[in-house]
Amino acid sequence: RISLNQGVLTTARIQENAQEEKKKVALTFDDGPHPQFTPEMLEVLQECDVPATFFLLGEEVEKYPEIVKQIQEDGHLIGNHSYKHEQLSKLTMEQACAQVNRTNKLICDITGTYTSYVRPPFGDWHEKLDCQINMVEVLWDVDTLDWSSQNHAGIVNKVLKNVKENDIILMHDGYETSVTAAKEIIETLQKQGYEFVTVDEILFD
Repeated sequence: RISLNQGVLTTARIQENAQEEKKKVALTFDDGPHPQFTPEMLEVLQECDVPATFFLLGEEVEKYPEIVKQIQEDGHLIGNHSYKHEQLSKLTMEQACAQVNRTNKLICDITGTYTSYVRPPFGDWHEKLDCQINMVEVLWDVDTLDWSSQNHAGIVNKVLKNVKENDIILMHDGYETSVTAAKEIIETLQKQGYEFVTVDEILFD
């Protein structure tokens, strides 16, 4: 026979174990901030209580500093996506360094902190930068190709068919279909037992 207190304790343990067993996944957004769709994406993330990682372009950071500040204040992780979205490996080392360093400074001027994370455009890092720039390169596991298709159902299906535990999902925050797809992806994966985290929790936990 189980007393009421024992029953409550058992239920609490089951719930605790369920929380511990949640599968982690990270949503990342490139190329922002966008004046319309980044704030809309932030609303979705806040509504769903989900943290994400935003890899920002320096030239967009310059235009929309207030949105960068909002990303930080909402508790999201900010990363560097270069200044102009140029392929870093095709630039000289000095040019590539300038792309990254300029963006780092712009982000720091707004947020008060330098970011430790960089996602090179096209996933193409400049091999000589490793000894020049002490940052963590972040790529991805699931590419939604949302910028290309701008198709809500296609974006959602690509994630749901391919996502696994500890995956990093690549999206962009400059399209309406990305905003609506992100909402459905979050709601569906949460029902499947996934917990959304920032990329540092995937890379270092």
